[in-house]
Amino acid sequence: MNYVLLLVSLAMLVIGANWLVDGSAAIARRYHLSEYLIGATIVGMGTSTPELVVSTISAIGGHEDIAIGNVVGSNIFNVFLILGITALMMPIKYTRENIRRDIPLNVGVSIIVVAMCAMGIVWRGEYGLGRVDGLILLVIFAAYLWSTMRSEKKQQLAKQNGEQLPDGDQTAPVETGRYKSMFVCVLAIVFGLGGLVLGSDMFVDSASAIAQDLGVSEAIIGLTIVAGGTSLPELVSSVIAVTKNKGQMALGNIVGSNLFNLLLILGVSSTIQPLTMGDITFIDWGVMIFSALALMAAAVTFRRNQLDRADATAFLLIYAGYLTWLIAGL
Repeated sequence: MNYVLLLVSLAMLVIGANWLVDGSAAIARRYHLSEYLIGATIVGMGTSTPELVVSTISAIGGHEDIAIGNVVGSNIFNVFLILGITALMMPIKYTRENIRRDIPLNVGVSIIVVAMCAMGIVWRGEYGLGRVDGLILLVIFAAYLWSTMRSEKKQQLAKQNGEQLPDGDQTAPVETGRYKSMFVCVLAIVFGLGGLVLGSDMFVDSASAIAQDLGVSEAIIGLTIVAGGTSLPELVSSVIAVTKNKGQMALGNIVGSNLFNLLLILGVSSTIQPLTMGDITFIDWGVMIFSALALMAAAVTFRRNQLDRADATAFLLIYAGYLTWLIAGL
C-alpha cells in the first residue's frame, strides 16, 4: 500500500504543479505581469505552504528548533538542489531586476536573520529570534511585496509608453492560454496548490514508511525525505516551469520561496513563540548564506547573466557535500 500511495502522491505533485503553473501563467498573460512576479508571489508563496504549516505548528507546540531548522534546510535545498536540477535541464537567464534587487535582497535578508539570531544572546540570553525580531521580519516582508509590485507597475507603464525594456525584463505577452476564463485560472491555482500540499504530505508519509521497512535509520529519513518533503512543491513546480520554457517563473519560485521562508514564516513563528536555534548550528546558517551568495555569484561572474549548466553542476555537488557532512556527523 505504501508503494501505491507513493505513486499516487507523485501523480498528485505533477498534476498539481501543471495546474498551478498553467493557471499562474494565464493570469500573467491576462494582466501583463512578468513570469518572475507570478513565480515569486503566487507560485513561490503557494509552494511554501508546507513550510509555513510545519513551522507554525512547531512554534505553537514549543518545538522552536524544528521551526528554524525547517526554514534553513528548505532554503539550502531550494537553491542547491532545486535550482541545480532545473538549470541543468535548461539554463535560466537573469533579468536586470533579478541582479539589482531580488537576489541581493535574498543575500541581505539571510544575513539579517542570522545576525538577529546571534544578537539574541545579548537581548535574551540565548541564540534565536524573539517577538520583536518577528515583527521586524514581517515589516520587511510587506516592504518587499510593495517594492516588487511597484517595480512591476513601472514596467507596465514603460511598456504602455512604448519604451524598450532590457532583455528579459519584459512582461508576459498577451496570448490565448490554456485557461481562457479568470474563474478557471483561479480554480487551477487553488486545486494545483491543494494537489502539491496533499501530495507532498502523502509522499513524506509513504516514503518514510518504506524507508523504515528497508531498515533506513530515522535520522537519515529526517535529513533526506522529511527535510526535502516540504520542498517537493517547489521542486516539481520549478521542473514543470522549465519544461514549459518559463525559466523566470522557476527562478521567481525559488527566490520568492526563500524570502517567504525567512521573512513571513520565521516572522509569524517567532511572533507566536520566541524561537531558539536548538541543534541548528552556525555552520548550517553559513551554508544557507553561502547558497544565497552562490546564486548571486552565478549572476555577476563572466557577464553571462544566467544560471547555466556549469553552475547547476556545482550547486548539486555542493549540496551532496553538505548532505555528506550532515550524515557523517550523526
